[in-house]
Amino acid sequence: MPIKRIEPGPDQESVWDYPRPPRLEDCHKHIQVTLNGVTIADTRQARRVLETSHPPVYYLPPEDVQVEYLIPRFNRSFCEWKGEAHYYGVMVGDRVIDIAAWYYPTPTPAFAALRMYIAFYAQYMDFCTVDGEEVIPQPGGFYGGWITHDVVGPFKGDAGSELW
Repeated sequence: MPIKRIEPGPDQESVWDYPRPPRLEDCHKHIQVTLNGVTIADTRQARRVLETSHPPVYYLPPEDVQVEYLIPRFNRSFCEWKGEAHYYGVMVGDRVIDIAAWYYPTPTPAFAALRMYIAFYAQYMDFCTVDGEEVIPQPGGFYGGWITHDVVGPFKGDAGSELW
């Protein structure tokens, strides 16, 4: 099944122009993550990973995350590019999200700048924003990309993408 790439407009990026293997870059957009009325992350010093067919994944420096809300989990997964991911739950007041974020304690050399930076699943937060725009979570339960107006797909995780 051929992929029908959406042509990007002015000031937009197509995820089909992102590289594989993925690229890591600094991002100085204003990123916020909110759960249960509390802004648990707020930064202009994020890093983002860009990979073919995926919306950007934003990784936030731990010093800009209220880590007292994070609950270490024993869950692990492996990325062929970044290495072994570890996970956090999040608890704010009476709201508990079992698996809400992940990080790489010992990433591969190409992604060393991600060490201990934290990425959040937007679908489990009340909202996440990039420069004030509320993001749309990447489709599919496993993926953690954030979709904004300046990124076009189709995206990995969309219906039918398992055939790509």
